[in-house]
Amino acid sequence: MMVAPACADDYRLLAKARLPRFLFEYIDGGAYDEETMRANVAGFQAVRLRQRVMCDVSQVTLATSLFGMEASMPVALAPVGLAGLYARRGEVQAARAAEAAGVPFVLSSSACCGIEEVARNVRRPVCLQLYMIRDRGFMVDLLDRAAALGVDTLMLTVDLIIHSPRRRDVRTGLTGPQDMRARVNRFWEIIRHPGWAWDVGMRGRPHTLGNFAPAMPDGAGLSHFTAWVARNFDPSITWQDIDWLRAHWRGRLVIKGIMEAEDAVAACDIAPDAIIVSNHGGRQLDGAPSAIAALPHVVQAVAGRAEVLMDGGVRSGTDVVRALGLGARGVLLGRPWAFAMAARGGAGVAALLEMLRHEIAVAMALTGQTDVTRVDASVISRHS
Repeated sequence: MMVAPACADDYRLLAKARLPRFLFEYIDGGAYDEETMRANVAGFQAVRLRQRVMCDVSQVTLATSLFGMEASMPVALAPVGLAGLYARRGEVQAARAAEAAGVPFVLSSSACCGIEEVARNVRRPVCLQLYMIRDRGFMVDLLDRAAALGVDTLMLTVDLIIHSPRRRDVRTGLTGPQDMRARVNRFWEIIRHPGWAWDVGMRGRPHTLGNFAPAMPDGAGLSHFTAWVARNFDPSITWQDIDWLRAHWRGRLVIKGIMEAEDAVAACDIAPDAIIVSNHGGRQLDGAPSAIAALPHVVQAVAGRAEVLMDGGVRSGTDVVRALGLGARGVLLGRPWAFAMAARGGAGVAALLEMLRHEIAVAMALTGQTDVTRVDASVISRHS
């Protein structure tokens, strides 16, 4: 029996025990053979840090800023879809935990809790993640809704123009043929997890996609979402479409999903406030390199024209320092906070963030660093 979670992977084990299998596999899985998903984690493990001593690290500061927002450490909560199915009104709980920890929270456009619900439960401005969809009228309405609520940062995800198949979701019946077998399987999984069924299935209603609901005339429930995505996410977008977005959005713009130097240069030409190096957590193009391997090339190509962050494979505070050493301003945390939410709700997310804070401070001290904004390539070892 686990007395207390000691690392991010412990929350994964707790989430696996608490969630119906179709939801756990949805969070835990990646595209096709999951090579890129595994590479994201392994890529960090291949980066070695330089242990330094006798440097006076009695005072270590982690405070920084990420895409124009103050942050108590170089970590933000990444947009995670359907988080309201992991714990009751999960996006609200996560936003509150992030606010208490002093880190930015990015609400997924495919969240269960809409931007209105989340915004009225926190004082700090919420960042909104967005996909380009075919219905531009709805997009204008969503942008207007967000601006009216004080949202000042938009994170445009550019690497999900089509939905990559995830084999685990087919096997559990979450996607694929929605026949009687799939429905019965989900029903029995819910029955087998009574704690989740009561907290989320009953008390967590309604189970709808709050942000997309006005654009889903057939209903905004989970059963409609996959088919709606296939019909409405826009695979025709190019960099020229950002001009349209700029015409309707006056706040900060962050581009998420950059992996190659030439795409980073093209992104910089539209003058974003920040770029996120990301392969969507290995959930899109299987066979792509790890995000941490792509990071130095993107940093070099950007050449200071925009802030660079990254996500994908971050599992510890040591990983955060590795990313900073390779040029990132900070990291976005995805699966780990989703698992912490599923395991223990907002309290789990809060505890995970404090765990990371301590790990970052320790890694900085042992690499001779005292200011997180000044961590650079000097912390990276060139020895195996």
